[in-house]
Amino acid sequence: MGISARDVVAFSQARANFSELAEQVKAGAEKVITKNGESYVALIDSDRLDYYHRLERERIHLLLVDEAAKGLDDVVAGRVKDARQTIQRLKRKRAA
Repeated sequence: MGISARDVVAFSQARANFSELAEQVKAGAEKVITKNGESYVALIDSDRLDYYHRLERERIHLLLVDEAAKGLDDVVAGRVKDARQTIQRLKRKRAA
């Protein structure tokens, strides 16, 4: 769902018509509130916000799984380093 020109509302107009905007949002619209002509905040339904948060968590989990798979590929290919030695080397670098 894209944002159209009618979904962009000035802050002063949003303040004056908040109840009406809230009803529009509850019916499925999303509003971008501007301040001084610039995007400021968005007004979206709370269920949709929960959905967006779930999508973001799923994306993060997929990225972690992908990174774990890359790490396992590195182990299989022999691209490994001893963790203790690497940490000691980093500590020496920081101390210098």
